[in-house]
Amino acid sequence: MGSSLSNQIAKMLMDMLDAEGTTEIKRNDFAQAMGCVPSQINYVISSRFTPEHGYIVESRRGGGGYIKITRIAFDFPSAILHTVNSIGDELDALTCRSLILNLVQSGVLSRDGAKLMLAATDESALKVVPFEYKDKARASIFKQMLLAYGKDD
Repeated sequence: MGSSLSNQIAKMLMDMLDAEGTTEIKRNDFAQAMGCVPSQINYVISSRFTPEHGYIVESRRGGGGYIKITRIAFDFPSAILHTVNSIGDELDALTCRSLILNLVQSGVLSRDGAKLMLAATDESALKVVPFEYKDKARASIFKQMLLAYGKDD
């Protein structure tokens, strides 16, 4: 299961999310159109279209099985608080990056804000932190940056 195929599937699904932020697919038909097995579609959806990434996924059995993907629409304060609450006590670099990019894509975070947050939570910024504390430090830094970004001055 190559990552380039996963990227193609994810891009196709993103393109299919209409102006209202929802799309419905028939898993077997979509897999056939993408030239892959249905489990590859499941993998992409379960790893990239999660609540943490700002999506709700509903599955319907029967009739070939439909999957509905909906982008969660948040107002600015709700999006910030949802993200902060979804982080927990530890945050790995890849998940942090995904959360930041999702906030940019949903219009909550500016590209400049994202660049600063990516730089502050990157492995190179945390190189002086002992390995066993990096994910805790990253979570704390990211939460504080989000809360500061969300405040009106």
